[in-house]
Amino acid sequence: MQQSIQINLKRMKNFLGFSKSFLIRKNPIKVFSKEFVTMLKNFFSMNKKRKMVKYRLNYQLYKLNQMEKLIAQNNDHAFLRGNKFNEMR
Repeated sequence: MQQSIQINLKRMKNFLGFSKSFLIRKNPIKVFSKEFVTMLKNFFSMNKKRKMVKYRLNYQLYKLNQMEKLIAQNNDHAFLRGNKFNEMR
């Protein structure tokens, strides 16, 4: 009886030692705080990122419209001129 209690206490001590070592290596509080700070940075910079994406999208649309105009002007086929080019796309 006493031997089984000693074995169980030894196992519990080993388990607590392993748990302590794990918590020191992979500190979950530090990880959580780091991820929380990263989330806050992303949240507060979301508007800036949205503006950049909007700018890039508008620039690409501008370039696309320029290409469409050039294609329509330089094409011999009359059906490609104007808005009918958008319908073909």
